[in-house]
Amino acid sequence: MALSAEKARRILETAELLCPAAEVSTAIARLARDISAALADTFPLVLCVMRGGVIFAGHLLPQLRFPLELDYLDLTRYGDAIRGGEITWKVVPGPNVAGRVVLVVDDILDEGATMAAIRDKLLGAGASRVVFAVLAEKDVGRPQTFKAEFAGIRLPDRYVFGFGMDVSGAWRNLPEIYALKDGST
Repeated sequence: MALSAEKARRILETAELLCPAAEVSTAIARLARDISAALADTFPLVLCVMRGGVIFAGHLLPQLRFPLELDYLDLTRYGDAIRGGEITWKVVPGPNVAGRVVLVVDDILDEGATMAAIRDKLLGAGASRVVFAVLAEKDVGRPQTFKAEFAGIRLPDRYVFGFGMDVSGAWRNLPEIYALKDGST
């Protein structure tokens, strides 16, 4: 479902601010320090998960002061829906994965199905090690089967958008993170 500009504005006007821009920036700086301490000597391949991970990667990578190679993956479980479904791969890992430490950068970890699929695909392509950095992880209220090595912000189990995360394709560009008002889309 495509949103009109008017409907997108109404969604933002009724949304709840969960994480101000300053808090997002502080979390990214902390993640950059933690990732640098862990991976600075590995010359990792960094894979940005499109589209959600691009804003986060754009803020994180300039703070990583070590050599790295950058590429991307493109897959989705959501499309235009607000609930995850089947994983659809649009761009798979390339041959530069073999024998490498791979840092996967994405916007959010919720149920973990997408991250698990990425990990399995990368290990199957010969990565020596796969680690994940996510801007946010949801508190889904039950034990998660997948855990990111680096996570910036903990969010409630609600539909969130901003800073790379979208609502029906809109509002990835916001510098802060919001939650949908219950029942709105």
